[in-house]
Amino acid sequence: MSYQVTLKASGKQFHVNPDESLLEAALRQGINLPYGCKNGACGSCKGKILEGQVTHGQHSENAMSQADKTAGALLFCCAQPQSDLLIEAREVQGAGDIVIRKVPCRVNAIIKPSDDVVILKLQLPAAERFQFLAGQYIEFLLKDGQRRAYSIANAPEQEGPLELHIRHLPGGLFTDAVFGTKEPALKEKDILRFEGPLGSFFLREDSSKPIIFVAAGTGFAPIKSIIEQMHAKNMDRPIHLYWGGRRPNDLYLESLCKTWEQDIPNFTYIPVISNALPEDAWTGRTGFVHQAVMVDHPNMESFQVYACGAPIMVNSARQDFSSKCQLPEEEFYADSFTSAADTAKTATLS
Repeated sequence: MSYQVTLKASGKQFHVNPDESLLEAALRQGINLPYGCKNGACGSCKGKILEGQVTHGQHSENAMSQADKTAGALLFCCAQPQSDLLIEAREVQGAGDIVIRKVPCRVNAIIKPSDDVVILKLQLPAAERFQFLAGQYIEFLLKDGQRRAYSIANAPEQEGPLELHIRHLPGGLFTDAVFGTKEPALKEKDILRFEGPLGSFFLREDSSKPIIFVAAGTGFAPIKSIIEQMHAKNMDRPIHLYWGGRRPNDLYLESLCKTWEQDIPNFTYIPVISNALPEDAWTGRTGFVHQAVMVDHPNMESFQVYACGAPIMVNSARQDFSSKCQLPEEEFYADSFTSAADTAKTATLS
């Protein structure tokens, strides 16, 4: 049997079938709840049960702890109702008019800005008009029903191919092919298929608050898309971009960030390196990137934050910015880059 779910803030209602999660049911019925990884690893889709009961599928302890469960938390992506529900959830505004579709594409270029990062450019069919919001991602449709998700790195207004930033994960089903370490290696003119756009990580244009962007590694990709969109639209909100890596070559498009400092008013770029070696001769900021933000902005009460990267960075930023720097919880937007290995770990956590 299906159950009815009511959103407390708006009064909107939707029905959940026995074979789907709350998130799947909501999106199917045009109700946009926040989400990121869709597999219980990132915590972006966390809400609260006010009335009713759910069961949770596999998920990471970092995404939702036992203490969270005791307090009534739920993850929309892996929760299934066992009764009618009244829930507290932050609805996402702005993505309702964009249709999620399956799209063929051709590999236009494979560019290596560093040893372990590829910029993959995808050419769409000539008649294809692919709409997306800056910050959203696509999922490649691979063999055996497997999928791999990557954020779009160019702004929607830009002409030309879609741009993705892909870090090599040795042994990865898709990235080994991209980097040519297994056959068949991906090459220019190959045909791929993807589904998108997906995700609720995009700029909230109804706010005039200054923005802190926090990127780790290739978490820079969707943030690049948002910044380029803001620049194209001549938005004048102050921007602070913190980009963190283990070593300086992890900041694979740093020259672009320095160009933005020259071209974009009220833009500040702060690179942060955590594990520089003597031969790197690094003289800039060191440590964890989210901690550098806290040093510079001990009070974030008047900011919006957009964070993207590994779950450990995103979760640490979410918790510390709120508890120690007065950032309103509703002003933290995030996209966690979960790998297939991260997803596999959820199988042992519930």
